[in-house]
Amino acid sequence: MAAVVRQWQAVHPGIDTGPMEIIGRINRSAALLQQAEDAPLRRAGLTRPEFDVLGTLRRTGHELTPSEIARETFSSGAAVTKRLKQLTERGLVERRGDTRDRRVAHVRLTDAGRDLVDGILPQQLAYETTALSGIDLARQRELADLLGELLGQLEGRLGMPRV
Repeated sequence: MAAVVRQWQAVHPGIDTGPMEIIGRINRSAALLQQAEDAPLRRAGLTRPEFDVLGTLRRTGHELTPSEIARETFSSGAAVTKRLKQLTERGLVERRGDTRDRRVAHVRLTDAGRDLVDGILPQQLAYETTALSGIDLARQRELADLLGELLGQLEGRLGMPRV
């Protein structure tokens, strides 16, 4: 990332690359973490988005509608529908129709889905712990706080016009 910033500064010496230095590092870190984190998921035959659906159902502890899952996972309705179809075929989630509105479905984890999430979660956390091990705990908390502030600002802008 430092080389990219230097290159932009050489082409446009007066430009402020500060935002690029932050966003670029976040994006690059996310890409590298995604590659590392997906190893336990691949072993279980899951994609990251599928695990996000299963994890959302597990951590909330109750049935959710597909639109609630989409909101929780920042996914489109079509993407959630596709994932739910695959997870249902694998016996990891079940759908139940709403008694009052047949257009609404309720989704819940099966016992197999719950067991799978509970088995993978410690492995995922071990990967994350290893990835952060070079940063002391106080700095990790500081980073978490700063990223929380950024995330709060970005989430607060959802639905607002882009500048």
